[in-house]
Amino acid sequence: MELRDLKAFMAVVEHGSFTKAANESFVSQPSLSKSIKKLEDTLHVELLNRSTRNVELTDAGDIVYKQGQKIMRSVHDLHILLDDLLHIKTGSIKLGIPPLIGTLFFPKIARDFHQQYPEVHLELVERGAKMVGTLVENGEVDMGIVVLPTDERKFSVQPFVEDQFFVFINELHPLAQQQHIQLQDLKNETFIIFAEEFALHDYVIKSCKNVGFTPYVGYKSSQWDLIVELVSSNLGVTLLPYSIAAKQTNTNVKILPLYNFDMPWRLGIITKKNTYQSYALKQLLKTVRMQEDK
Repeated sequence: MELRDLKAFMAVVEHGSFTKAANESFVSQPSLSKSIKKLEDTLHVELLNRSTRNVELTDAGDIVYKQGQKIMRSVHDLHILLDDLLHIKTGSIKLGIPPLIGTLFFPKIARDFHQQYPEVHLELVERGAKMVGTLVENGEVDMGIVVLPTDERKFSVQPFVEDQFFVFINELHPLAQQQHIQLQDLKNETFIIFAEEFALHDYVIKSCKNVGFTPYVGYKSSQWDLIVELVSSNLGVTLLPYSIAAKQTNTNVKILPLYNFDMPWRLGIITKKNTYQSYALKQLLKTVRMQEDK
């Protein structure tokens, strides 16, 4: 059944005659008759009683007309919904973000995006960076923020933020009086790091091994603020991105640069390759990209 044939039938019913329907629809009467006959052939019923001068519905015609009204309303609603979607009025996006990254960057992303598209719902799924990649690959989230590098065979990658690591150390620690610290200076210290499911766990251990020692890990956590509190209690030291410095206000903690150490913390937005991206998601990626360019 073609929609235009149904429209022709309904026009004839609503105008009460082929002539009026043809004039209002800007088509010829033969074309209307042909469309209605085609609809009848498709449905295997007679829709109009052709033995009368006025348009008169058969029982089947009455059913088709009433159902046709529902179909036309649905088609109208479909256009409205798609128009809303195309203009980003509605929608939902799932974002996979590690807790640390979410704390540092998500509030501004959400605020800027909400100002432009208040009807689009952002659902935050907090997992370690390693797990975020799996969620994106499995289609459980639409996009994720991960620590780079990542597998570019699986993901489309948009660089997001680059930061440097600093030493967070208790102010009473002897090393806290220095202007900067070499990573080797921490070989006998107790480290407080993120748990295994977080990319920063591997990052810290790898960085230490690169300069000749395996760090002794005293505490692990999934919360950066707890890690800082443990440092404040002089229970160990940690390496964290400098972005944390603006968030933490504990006066017992000193933040010192690492001397002769160049392993930047690079973040990227990832989406699964060769998959459909909603209009809302494309606009969110654009919003993030604009933040990066500022």
